[in-house]
Amino acid sequence: MPDLSTQLHTKMLDSSGRWRSRRSLPRRIYRAVRRELASSDVYGMDWGDPETVAPLKFVRDRWVLPYVRDDHVAVEIGPGGGRWTRYLLGFKQLYAVDFYPELLAELKKGFAKPNVTLVQNTGADFPGVPAGQVDYVFSFGCFVHLDSPIIEAYLANITGILKPGANVVIQYSDTNKIMARELLPGFAENTPEKMRAMVAAAGFTILEEDLTTLWHSSLIRFTL
Repeated sequence: MPDLSTQLHTKMLDSSGRWRSRRSLPRRIYRAVRRELASSDVYGMDWGDPETVAPLKFVRDRWVLPYVRDDHVAVEIGPGGGRWTRYLLGFKQLYAVDFYPELLAELKKGFAKPNVTLVQNTGADFPGVPAGQVDYVFSFGCFVHLDSPIIEAYLANITGILKPGANVVIQYSDTNKIMARELLPGFAENTPEKMRAMVAAAGFTILEEDLTTLWHSSLIRFTL
């Protein structure tokens, strides 16, 4: 047992602040949220099931379901394992677009439907998606990881596939929020101010935003 003159604990306390960092309120909240959301039903569900997690249920009911129509065409960018794809199956045609063939193969396991077309792109394009025919574009969990040049490329290419008056809903990283800024190193550097500027520069009209529902990100809806 160390004697009373030992500096063991003071050295441990001072060493790189790791103890304080691990015990900080944001990190404890983050770990608790991840434990609460953990699920293995669908790839990506460990980030939360929109059926049970209140903020995601709100996103589903406010930003997704009102736009689903059986006579409309939709594009989902970065579908992952289908966490949100399952709510888009009511469209006449759904194009699920991803860069990674492995993720598209995973999606195919649960969503091999006649009205679902899997599209592998080269980073920001929409091969096989008909020009000027899309009524709704949705992306959740993808743009939070994208740097500004890729977002700008996507926005430029989205303009070519939309019908007039179509809706685009994108979740993006919001580093004004501490969880995105300090606890999620995979999140890109982005803010509502930057996202608005990129959307406007691409020629879109911003219709509405949600800066409060999610802990680490924000949502924006816009149109041509």
